[in-house]
Amino acid sequence: MADCWNTDTGEAVYRSRDAVKNLTVKVRIERVTSTAALSQHLQQQVLSQEDRGDIELETLTSQGHTGDNEEELVVGWQEKFFSQYEMELFQNEAACQTPLDRQYHTEVTALNRTKGRKNRRIFTYTDHDRYTNCLPLHQLHCTDLLTTTKSSPTFLAERMASVRHRRQDRRTMDCSVPKSKIVNWEPTEEFVKSSHVVNNAMQTMHVMGDLGPPGRLGQKENECLLLTIKTDGSGTVIVKPDFNNGRESYRIVTDGEKRDVWRLTVENVSTAMKSEEKTREENMYKDLYVRHKEYLNSLVGQDFEMPPAGILRYLMNGEIVSAKGFEYDNLYIHFFMELPNNWTSLPFQSLSGVTQTCRTKTLGKDNVAFFSYPFSLEAFYMSEKESGESVLQWPVLYFKVLSLDSWQRYRTEGYGYLLFPAVPGKHTLTCQTWRPLQRGTVSALRRFFIGGSPELEDHSYVRIPGTFQGERLSRFGFCTETTGSVTFTLHCIQQARAFVDANMLKKRRQKVFDQLGGFSQQGAVCSILGKVTHIYLFITGSGGLSIRSKADLVEDQLVGAKIFQDKYLLQRPSRGPEEKCKRPEKVFPETSSAPPPNSKWNRLHRSET
Repeated sequence: MADCWNTDTGEAVYRSRDAVKNLTVKVRIERVTSTAALSQHLQQQVLSQEDRGDIELETLTSQGHTGDNEEELVVGWQEKFFSQYEMELFQNEAACQTPLDRQYHTEVTALNRTKGRKNRRIFTYTDHDRYTNCLPLHQLHCTDLLTTTKSSPTFLAERMASVRHRRQDRRTMDCSVPKSKIVNWEPTEEFVKSSHVVNNAMQTMHVMGDLGPPGRLGQKENECLLLTIKTDGSGTVIVKPDFNNGRESYRIVTDGEKRDVWRLTVENVSTAMKSEEKTREENMYKDLYVRHKEYLNSLVGQDFEMPPAGILRYLMNGEIVSAKGFEYDNLYIHFFMELPNNWTSLPFQSLSGVTQTCRTKTLGKDNVAFFSYPFSLEAFYMSEKESGESVLQWPVLYFKVLSLDSWQRYRTEGYGYLLFPAVPGKHTLTCQTWRPLQRGTVSALRRFFIGGSPELEDHSYVRIPGTFQGERLSRFGFCTETTGSVTFTLHCIQQARAFVDANMLKKRRQKVFDQLGGFSQQGAVCSILGKVTHIYLFITGSGGLSIRSKADLVEDQLVGAKIFQDKYLLQRPSRGPEEKCKRPEKVFPETSSAPPPNSKWNRLHRSET
C-alpha cells in the first residue's frame, strides 16, 4: 500500500510573471475507508476466499452518505469558501465584530437564501481571516497527516506557532517617545504576541478540509490543512504540498478512534494564456525594461569622469593574501605607502593600516597565515616638463610583519617592500622579508623569553631611503637574517587624457591609411627613400621601376648588364632555342667595367634627396 501513495509532501517554489490572481487550483478529497470497516472487510475476505493468496482493497462507502465521502472544488487565489462552522457562526449578526465579519455575514445570508453553496467539506482561509495565522501547530509544521514519517517541531517552532504576525498597517512609533522607553523590560503576553515577530510580507492562503464523520460537520477538531499557498507579490509562489501532475495521490490519516484514510489530489487548472496575450505581455515587458534602462542611464549620465590634462590617475585595489615561513605564530602586518615626488593623494586617503592577528595553519612544509586583508589607494601624478627626473618613480608599500603570543610578547618577524606595478591589470606578487640580527646569545634569549628584537628606525631603509642623496649606499657590516614571505594581489587601473588622445590619434591614422588604400605602398617606399642619400631611378628590361643607391650600383653592374642583354635579346627577331642559348659571354670591353656609351643603361636620371 505504501507504493500507491505520494509521500513527497515538501513545498514547491514556482516563479511566474503572470499575476497571482489568475492562479486556479482544483482540490479533490476522497474517503478510502475507516480502520474499523477495513478490519471487518478483511475478515470477511479471509473467510470467504481462503484459497486465494491476495486480498484486494476496495473503497467502502456508506449507503446513506455517498456524497459525503468525496468532494472536488476549484479554488481561486484568495477566494473565500465558508466552512460549516463559519456558516453557523456568521449567521448571527451579533457575533460579527469587524467589518470583514459583517461582510461575511452578508455573504452567508445570501448563500442561505439562494442555496448556492458549492462546498461541504472543503473550505478556505484567506490572508485576511482571523484563523490564517492561528492554525494549530501540528497542522502548520508537522506532516503526520500527509505522510507516515515522524518529525518533532523545534522549541522555536513551538514558541512561534502561537504568535500572530504583524500587519503592514501597523502604526509607527511616535517620534516624541524617549529612547529609554523603546525597550520594554517587562513585556506583557499581549505585547509579545503583537510585537515579537518580524513583519511577514508573504500573503498566505489555506485550503482546509472538514474530515469529520457524516452528519457531524462543523467541529473545529475535525478541520485538517490540505494545501498552503504563499506568494511575495514579486512572482514567487510557494505551494505545499506540490501539485500531483500525474503522480500518486497524497494520503491523509485523521486522528481519533476511527482514523479514517482520505485520498488528496491537487492540480493546477489555471487558464493558459493565448498567443496574442503572451506576445502583448512580452512586448510590454520589453518596453518596461527599455524605459528602466533609459532611467538608469539618465541617473548615471553620459559624461565619463576624466582627470585634468597632464595628470595620471592611479587606482589600486590590493589584498594582503597570506604570509608564510616565519618563526612564530599569531602574525599581523603593519604597512604604509610612500608617494614619490609629483605624486599626491586625496585628503581623506589613508596611506597606512594594520591587519588582523591571524593564526597559521600547516600546508605542506610551511606554516601559512591567511589574512585576506583588503586595502586601496587612489593617487595622482602630475608631470612637470622642467623636472630633472627622467624616470617616473612609482609609489612604494613598506610593510613590517610582527607576532604576538599569549603572554603579550611582541616580536619583529621581518621587513619588506612592494613597488607598485607600472602596468595596469591584475598582479600577484610575493615579497621576501628579512629582519635585523644582533649577534650574541643575550639577544636570542631576550627574543625568546621576553620578546622584542632590533628594529629599523626608518622603514624606508629596506629599500633606498627617500632622504638619501649620495651616489652610493653602503650597508657593509649590517647583519640581517632572511625570514618568510608575504603574498599580495593587486588590481591596478591607470587613467589619463593622454591615453584617450593617443587612442584617438591611432584611430585617426588608421582611418587615413584606409582612405589612401593603394597609396600605402607608396608611403612605405617614401619611408625607404628618406634613409638613402643618393638614389637612381631607371626602367628595367621588364618595364618595372628599379631603385638603387650609389653604393649598390657598383655591385649591381653585372646584374644591370644582364638586364640590358635580356632587353637587347628581346628586341631582336626571335630565334630558336639553340641560337638563343649561344649568347656571347662578354658584352662589354674588358678594359671598362661600365656599359657602352650609347646603351640605354647610361640614360639614367640621377636624383639626390
